[in-house]
Amino acid sequence: MLLRLISFFFRYKIFIIIFTFFCYTSYHLSRKPISVVKSVLHRNCSKPLDDSDHTYINPADHDNKTNWCDWAPFQNDDYKSLFGELDTAYLFSYAVGMFISGHIAERMNLRYFLSTGMVLSGIFTAAFGFGYFFNIHSIVFYIFVQILGGLVQSTGWPSVVTCMGNWYGKGKRGFIMGVWNSHTSVGNILGSLIAGAFVNHAWGWSFVVPGIIIGALGIFAFFFLVPEPADVNCELPDQNGPKLNHEVIVNEDNKDSDKEPLLRSEQSLGSLAHTTEYGTSYPSPTTSKKEKPISFFGALQIPGVIEFSLCLFFAKLVSYTFLFWLPKYISAKTSYDAEKSADISTVFDVGGIFGGIAAGLLSDYTGMRATTCVLALFFTGPILYVYNLYGNIDLAHSIGLAFLSGFFVNAPYALITTAVSADLGTHEVLQGNAKALSTVTAIIDGTGSIGQ
Repeated sequence: MLLRLISFFFRYKIFIIIFTFFCYTSYHLSRKPISVVKSVLHRNCSKPLDDSDHTYINPADHDNKTNWCDWAPFQNDDYKSLFGELDTAYLFSYAVGMFISGHIAERMNLRYFLSTGMVLSGIFTAAFGFGYFFNIHSIVFYIFVQILGGLVQSTGWPSVVTCMGNWYGKGKRGFIMGVWNSHTSVGNILGSLIAGAFVNHAWGWSFVVPGIIIGALGIFAFFFLVPEPADVNCELPDQNGPKLNHEVIVNEDNKDSDKEPLLRSEQSLGSLAHTTEYGTSYPSPTTSKKEKPISFFGALQIPGVIEFSLCLFFAKLVSYTFLFWLPKYISAKTSYDAEKSADISTVFDVGGIFGGIAAGLLSDYTGMRATTCVLALFFTGPILYVYNLYGNIDLAHSIGLAFLSGFFVNAPYALITTAVSADLGTHEVLQGNAKALSTVTAIIDGTGSIGQ
């Protein structure tokens, strides 16, 4: 009876926000294990191997008294450099892949694109864990897996943001996407807990289990994802913001000629725009012709794309430092083992959930998304400094300061990658052309990925 009272369109909107939430949760869930496993690939071998039953093996019983329990090739003093190479391999390929994925996502069915990316992400996530089961000790293997994993992981963000942008208009987008963007933190939390459950016993499962989860969800995406309302005969939500003054340009040669929507062809924004005393004006849309994807350089000329991309460059640098290193940092600064360090690190992501929602609400209420980002970034620096000084005093300080750090670090990151990206991808200068969301999202997040 309740379903009958809910419109067909609204039911699909609820399904899309929940389904894409779980899809991208699985992406972050599969990225997190490397930060947890670092603590056992190279560890203090004189400490008990299992704090739960205080199992202790005297290193004097082994030929190598300092690193007998480490996993080669991470047993030597250069292990930090090797960890950095793993992170760099993943992040660089992810950044490059993001620009490519945005271009491809605009030009093929998002259902195929997202499901393929998720299945491949599952395969390469599990492949890292196979190194444990097949006793692989070659750094080349792990770097190669990280490179391929980064490329296929880049398929996720342009796809899910485009789906959300297609189904949800601009009304209260900051709050909706702030809540929705909690998938990032939820994925990190689940990834930490799942990886932490296996890390002290058989760290290969820390990768294989998340790989199975994202691969299985990818199969569901292939069968059930609905990328656009038009696919189920629903009308598009209103993507237009307030109209610009004098936005309609009359052709000097023929005042009655058809007006073309911005970037309908591969022409750049600059070639279609005209300058008046009121500012830059753009042609109005027509529905008689099929929209064409925006070009890369055309997307760069949308007002705000470059500015927010540069802002995300620095915000994501900080956010991913915590994503890849926080459990290891906690383990090194305290006496906690790898599993407990992973559990404590989830508090950072809990704070991130509240930070993303708060930023979305504030930006909706004030209408000032850029100012909201600036305020959050202003407080981030001092909070991180205090966390570094006092976060290891005791458990209460560690949890409290980790929560505050996550709140302020994630606020601008969440806002820019969701509501801001969707706003710019459906900017008024595009005059309703929806074929820009993936490209704009990929440019912004790709630039941020270079920072990370």
